[in-house]
Amino acid sequence: MPASPASPESPGSGEPSASAEPPWPAPGPLLARGFFARPAQEVAPDLLGCVLSRRAEAGTVAVMITEVEAYAGTADAASHAFRGRTARNAVMFGEPGHAYVYFTYGMHFCVNLVCLPAGTASAVLLRAGRVIEGASLAAARRSAAGQRDAPGPEGGADGAGRAIGGNGMSAAAAAAAGLRDLARGPARLCRALGIDRMLDGADVCDPASPLRISGRAAELPAVRSGPRVGVSRAAGIPWRFWITGEPTVSPYRAHAPRRR
Repeated sequence: MPASPASPESPGSGEPSASAEPPWPAPGPLLARGFFARPAQEVAPDLLGCVLSRRAEAGTVAVMITEVEAYAGTADAASHAFRGRTARNAVMFGEPGHAYVYFTYGMHFCVNLVCLPAGTASAVLLRAGRVIEGASLAAARRSAAGQRDAPGPEGGADGAGRAIGGNGMSAAAAAAAGLRDLARGPARLCRALGIDRMLDGADVCDPASPLRISGRAAELPAVRSGPRVGVSRAAGIPWRFWITGEPTVSPYRAHAPRRR
C-alpha cells in the first residue's frame, strides 16, 4: 500500500495551505504486522491516510494520520534509541506493529509505531491527524487538559532535547478551532485519543487491542517531505512526511536551545 512519492522540501518550509480540505478515502482493514517489518523511513509515508483508533470506556476516537516522522534507532542521532536499549525505550527493540509511548518534560505523551524485526529499534512518530470519529470526546479531553497546561507553541517529537508545549485548549477554543487543531501536533494527538504510558507496547495490529491502526482504501493527494521538527542532531534529514495541503499538519520549527 505505497503512498504517493514524497517531494523533498527545503529546511524551514513545509507549511501546507489551510484553504482547501482534500477528499478523504474510507479506512481499510487493520494493517498487517508485515507492513511494519521495514525501515521507518519506508513505513512513514505509507502511514499517511491510515486511521488510528482508540477504544476506551468513554468512547472511541479515530484519527486519520496526516503527518509523521521516521527515526532509525541506533543509526539515528535524533532517536531515543541512539545510545541503545533502556527501560524507557525497550518497546522500540521489540516486535514491529507495537506502540512506543513516552512521557516528556513532565507534561506530555507522544506515540510512535515500531518498525523492523525485534532486536532493532526503528519507529515512526505520529505527529498530527484529522479526527474523523469521536470529535466531541477528543475536544473534551483537550478542554480538560487546558485546565492544567499553560499555553504555548506545539512542537516535540522522538528526538532528544526538545520541548512539547501548548497542548491545553479551553472548551471555547476547542469549538472555535474545530477539527483542525484537535490532533495537530504529537502531544495534541495523544490528548485527543487518550493515549498515555498505559498503552506503551499496545499491539496496533491486534483487533482486540484498545489502540489499532487501519489502512486506507485509496490513494492520497501528494505527499511531501522535509526536515524533522525541533531536532538538535541529524537535523537535515528529510524524514518528516505530510499530506500536501492538509490543514491539520503542525507547524515546522527548527531546534531552539532551551534557556537556562
